Amino acid sequence: MITLPPRDCDPDRAVHPKDNQTPTPSKSTRKQVNTDKKPPGTTANEVSPIAAVDLGSNSFRLVVAQQCHGELRLIERTGEKTQLAAGLNDSRLLDNQAMERGWECLSRMAQYCKALPAGAVRAVGTSILRKAENSAQFVRKAEEILGHPVDVISGKEEARLIYLGVAHTHAADCDHRLVIDVGGDSTECIAGENFQPHLLESLDMGCISGTRTWFPDGKITRDSFDKAYYAARLELAPVESQFRSLGWKEATGSSSSIKTLYNILRELGYDSITRKGLAFLKTELLRCKRASSLSLPTLKPDRATIFPGALVIVCALFDSLDIDSMSFSSGALREGILYDMIGRNSHEDVCLRTLSAMQERYGVDIDYSIQVKAHLSTLLATTRHAWKLTPQDEQLVHGAAMVHEIGMTISHHQFHRHGAYILSNADMLGFTRRQQEHMALLVQGHRRTFPVQALLRLDKDGITLSRLMVLLRLAILLSQRYGDRQMPACTCQVSGSRVCLSFPDHWLANNPLTHARCKKEQQLLVRAGYNLVYR
Repeated sequence: MITLPPRDCDPDRAVHPKDNQTPTPSKSTRKQVNTDKKPPGTTANEVSPIAAVDLGSNSFRLVVAQQCHGELRLIERTGEKTQLAAGLNDSRLLDNQAMERGWECLSRMAQYCKALPAGAVRAVGTSILRKAENSAQFVRKAEEILGHPVDVISGKEEARLIYLGVAHTHAADCDHRLVIDVGGDSTECIAGENFQPHLLESLDMGCISGTRTWFPDGKITRDSFDKAYYAARLELAPVESQFRSLGWKEATGSSSSIKTLYNILRELGYDSITRKGLAFLKTELLRCKRASSLSLPTLKPDRATIFPGALVIVCALFDSLDIDSMSFSSGALREGILYDMIGRNSHEDVCLRTLSAMQERYGVDIDYSIQVKAHLSTLLATTRHAWKLTPQDEQLVHGAAMVHEIGMTISHHQFHRHGAYILSNADMLGFTRRQQEHMALLVQGHRRTFPVQALLRLDKDGITLSRLMVLLRLAILLSQRYGDRQMPACTCQVSGSRVCLSFPDHWLANNPLTHARCKKEQQLLVRAGYNLVYR
């Protein structure tokens, strides 16, 4: 018998939509979305603080806030430049020095985080941790230091949270806005209306990676600047027409790089970042020939070293997207995480919309998936206590039930593997990389051979995912695509690796197809260490 390692319950590892969701607010009411949700461990009279940790490619930042009268009140804000992206070598591995800088920074932030209950802290990794081949090594130790999970999010999820942070903290002078965030290793562009993003893109260029790639020797010449500018324009080319056709009334920047440009130009007498102001900064940079020689108001030495990459990217953005001027917002990814946590823009709704869109895109039989979910709910009701399943575990497997057939759009042969591939590689708003991987594994294992080795590699999460996989397989076994879809009342009891499925007397004898499916499933589960008893 194969034994998977035990797993400690972690309520933040799998967030997924509940079955009963409130409708997405209409355009006229979107600003009145409920903000009274309490973080875990709180009472009606006491609201525990919540914290967001942004493990960025250039800086790590922590924000601690408390919900008060439906708004967030800042308690603590801190950040340090770790320049994690500077430690990525040509083999896409983070060097030890960069990881140590990150861990040391997190050890100081842990003073705030460790005192907060599970679910009150959300830490996210961005571009450089998406890219680094050894990011799992960094994340494991980061979780030990913080005492809370660290989730690496996709580029589009990062863009969504950035937009949410800006929308809630920047003055809403207009309904349609463009939000730009130039980070250390990626640039996010989002066009949206009020609190709803309509177009999200994450581009593979940032102020650290761009400076290192385009100006490796530190020298700035007109030729090197022009080459860098056109490289940035080429990166923007695939999304240029989409953003231009969508349009906006106001452009807002949210990153430290944008803040640096904004503050410099304000000191020089400009009201915002403008084409004329950028042209002046380009002239000054070319005149000095090195960023380290720049003498501009408010420009700090640590920012000067990555200033060329930031300036090139913003110049390219202005020309590619036809931006005339850009304001600055102090709201960014970390604020977006906080508002997402308190439910001001419901995270569950985002996940549900993502899964519903995938069902439509891949032609899922909705009636059948509803039937599978209904059987799954019945199975969960009688097994959750014995198998110590959390609400987040249940939401994850319900989501897998919604999309377990999406691979059929490619081919019925091995469609469970096709579906897992789609889920592993799709941009799924509302989900972290870990959540996508877990859902993909559930879909891969919903039929045929049980993916035991893949579950073993998940260490603590493997045992719970294997149990969820068993319940998903049984829910599918009990569902009928054609003919009489009404199955008799059956019960499921579990104890360790023993699973007992009980049908009414003589029902299996009168329904040989279901009996045959039970027998085959019994044989498949034995190989995974489970003993299925049916009667």
